[in-house]
Amino acid sequence: MPRVLVVEDSGATRAYVRGALTAAEAGGNLIEVVEAESGFEALRLLPRGDWALVITDVNMPDINGLELLSFIRSSERHRATPVLLMSTQTSERDRERGMKLGAAGYLAKPFTPQELRDEALRHMRSAEVESQHG
Repeated sequence: MPRVLVVEDSGATRAYVRGALTAAEAGGNLIEVVEAESGFEALRLLPRGDWALVITDVNMPDINGLELLSFIRSSERHRATPVLLMSTQTSERDRERGMKLGAAGYLAKPFTPQELRDEALRHMRSAEVESQHG
């Protein structure tokens, strides 16, 4: 079962993301969602296994999503893990900054559950295909 790490300081948004990823339309309980309420907690959880996807908010009070993304890209174990950024900041400059750091995608809040599912599944499938072909 693929595991997705959701990093978001808002409990309501974490619940929204969890609901979107585990809804019947997304295959029900075919994805394990692990939640982290901060970048520090994400850094504690990351070494505990392999992740099919990390979804992180950009704006968090301690380690922000871009710093977390930089850590993931510098980690030998997790550098190929796709990272989907989400933010209320919708400027093209913010999106470009995230993509230059190695994000797989960028979702501007608010987004629908279907938009989130589509993005998450697309990046998870793409990473799976890349890992099979070396």
